[in-house]
Amino acid sequence: MRIGIDIDGVLTDFEQWRLDYGSKFYLETYHKEIVCNNAYETRTIFDASKEQDDAFWMKCFKDYAQHIPVRPFASEVIRNLHQAGNEIIMITARGDHASHSSTVMSLEENKQVTVNWLHHNQIEYDKIIFQANDKLEICKNEKIDVMIDDKPQNIVAISSQIPVICYHARYNTNCKGKNIIRCYSWYDINAKIHSFINMI
Repeated sequence: MRIGIDIDGVLTDFEQWRLDYGSKFYLETYHKEIVCNNAYETRTIFDASKEQDDAFWMKCFKDYAQHIPVRPFASEVIRNLHQAGNEIIMITARGDHASHSSTVMSLEENKQVTVNWLHHNQIEYDKIIFQANDKLEICKNEKIDVMIDDKPQNIVAISSQIPVICYHARYNTNCKGKNIIRCYSWYDINAKIHSFINMI
């Protein structure tokens, strides 16, 4: 089976990081507090301008990309899935012009930082795709059997044609539907994928 895996919000707790680091930055820099804790975009979380939001990402994203801890058991579950013969395809928007990452680092630097982080955290994979703006199209081109993602826009689009494991977050609680399987941890994902494998 070919398994597509997003990075930010799936391998990492991107939701809590934005609240923790965002609240410190916005309070100290702009005297702003959290106004919407279930939003996806930091601009909405802190009711910030584009300029303020760009300043946050410029200050904090590189450190996040280099040092954010991997979610518990993610590397273990992925390694077991990989060694069982499943193909692992990392599919990330990092480096895309619409991603905050592209305003902080060049595409090559995004690639290097990401690959180093995956290696450091012992994440096994067969292929990594950057600048993934249209993840549905990429999933189709890569013949992905199931995609793991957290971003509502991606979950809705991909699930129209391909099963999606939705990594639970406050900002994606409204994502429900035929091809959407909600999970809460990496061993929960492990159980759902094995159930899925047994069905095909």
